[in-house]
Amino acid sequence: MRTKTNWAVMILIALGTLLILFPLYMTLTIALKNPEEMTRSVFAIPTTFHWENFSNAVEMTNFFRAFRNSALVTISTVVLTLLTNSLVAYAIARNMHRKFFKGLYFYFISAMFIPFPIIMLPIVKLASALHMTNLVGLTILHTVYALAFNVFVYVGYIRSIPMALEEAATVDGATTWGTFWRVIFPLMAPINATVGILICLSTYNDFLLPLIIISDQSSYTLPLVQYIFQGQFNTDYNLAFASYLMAMLPMIIIYLFAQKWIINGVTQGAVK
Repeated sequence: MRTKTNWAVMILIALGTLLILFPLYMTLTIALKNPEEMTRSVFAIPTTFHWENFSNAVEMTNFFRAFRNSALVTISTVVLTLLTNSLVAYAIARNMHRKFFKGLYFYFISAMFIPFPIIMLPIVKLASALHMTNLVGLTILHTVYALAFNVFVYVGYIRSIPMALEEAATVDGATTWGTFWRVIFPLMAPINATVGILICLSTYNDFLLPLIIISDQSSYTLPLVQYIFQGQFNTDYNLAFASYLMAMLPMIIIYLFAQKWIINGVTQGAVK
């Protein structure tokens, strides 16, 4: 039996694939060109591959030190966010019948609608006063800034977990603390995967918060050191795109190796 080909869907898939692959193609070709080839044709494949662009970009930006800083902040933020934000959301979700926790929940929701530029100056002053203009301070600020959205996501998920599981744990002698870590937190694996992915991407790619917080150049993250290619009158696109490509590579590798768990976590979190 023949099946009909849905050409509309096929065209949309082809367009989506093109939208994803074309920027990657442009990034790779520009990274392998020299400035002369850039002026002749931006889209053409380079006649000579200039691999030295990558080594020059590494040297100019001190790439590996910046990558270490980005990786340290990203991993620390993801771990701290999953441990603390889920705990806050659990306390709110199981006490929504109380006015204080209900008000706290809506307070977090309202905080989601506050644009970052409005609170940018107070954050700078507070970070400076508390001596948090370093990687530790940056990690804490990333964790706190994500709290509003994560509480909203976590509370909806936790409220769908049956109370009977916690009641059974209480009967067995578990404390509230033990119930959360031994019963509830393992059940939150799907939503933790979703939150972890979002936090990982936003932290790793963030430019503005490190720009206003980090004062020591040795603590610069990748987005900050890549700003060196933006000159006052010109931009070294070849070295810049070589650096961008190297910065993209770790995330692509992580996704390729962990795509099964990432997709399962996101889909299970959505279905739940």
